[in-house]
Amino acid sequence: MRREPRVAASRDAAVGAPRIAVLGAGSVGCHLGGMLAAAAEVTLIGRPAAMAEVERDGLTLTGPGPARREVRGLTVATGAAAAAAADFVLVTVKSADTRTAARELAGHLAPGAVVISFQNGLHNPEVLRAELPGHRVLAGMVPYNVVRSGPAAVHQGSGGALMVESAPVARPFAAAARAGGLRLELRADMPAVQAAKLLMNLNNAVNALSGLPLREQLGTRAYRACLARCQREALAAFGAAGIAPARLGPVPPRWTPLLLGLPDALFRRVAAASLRIDAKARSSMWEDLERGRPTEIDSLQGEVIALAARYGLPAPANTRLAALVREAERAGPGAARRWPGPELLAALDRGDA
Repeated sequence: MRREPRVAASRDAAVGAPRIAVLGAGSVGCHLGGMLAAAAEVTLIGRPAAMAEVERDGLTLTGPGPARREVRGLTVATGAAAAAAADFVLVTVKSADTRTAARELAGHLAPGAVVISFQNGLHNPEVLRAELPGHRVLAGMVPYNVVRSGPAAVHQGSGGALMVESAPVARPFAAAARAGGLRLELRADMPAVQAAKLLMNLNNAVNALSGLPLREQLGTRAYRACLARCQREALAAFGAAGIAPARLGPVPPRWTPLLLGLPDALFRRVAAASLRIDAKARSSMWEDLERGRPTEIDSLQGEVIALAARYGLPAPANTRLAALVREAERAGPGAARRWPGPELLAALDRGDA
């Protein structure tokens, strides 16, 4: 396995093909790197076992729907030094690992390298900027679901366009992404986009605790009621902080909790586009629990809890869901309780965890 960067004689050797390193090449990182490989020189940096699988078998990308792509010959590595020759570094590590990842990158980034955070939560770009002075850090957002579907294989279970902070330095990356088959929008309102994504990601905990595919879980009114409570608390906290989430779909964010409360049959008609998710799609938090990894609950429900507390607002639904996810983390892989919708909603009412 290649553990150090492949050093080229000149950074201009591949004219028109940007060099892109993906730090934290898990499900999302492998998806992005695999798609970009059609138009860029890509290096995946991830866990030794996962990178060994990619080097041995190549990378298989599936979804949305029947789409399938086999990617061979990717450069893989296990340390941040492999980003030394990159024009762009995509950071896809879990939020809790952002500061450590930035410090590991700091001694290796080339002058002029651009860092793009494709992570959940609200503050990862700020953390990266603080640790990487002198480098341009852009916020990014992945709107769709990606989970590991097998060794060296990842599956995109829903659609949508990547979003990246609009800046001239982002244009070569945007061109490579589009050439590789990724939909991408350059946005001037990334803080609002990140707030809107956080509202959607509050469902990750509900899905993880349900143990169900996303389409089935979102089609059940009791689970949607849990999500609606979390979103109402988040919207109240955002309002107090002067944050206006971007409208990323047909329904304004402030109306989404009302939509979630509709009876199942009516919800399926009104929100048909939201349920255009294939049967394999599950949340990344479900995948973390299944694999015994720490979840990002502190960067999702935890963000709402902290922001609400700052303005003296209650956030009981988010607080209780966070406690239940931490209980599931302690239970270990395959041992966490699977909560039926009515029972999970009742647990939020009682406050038991």
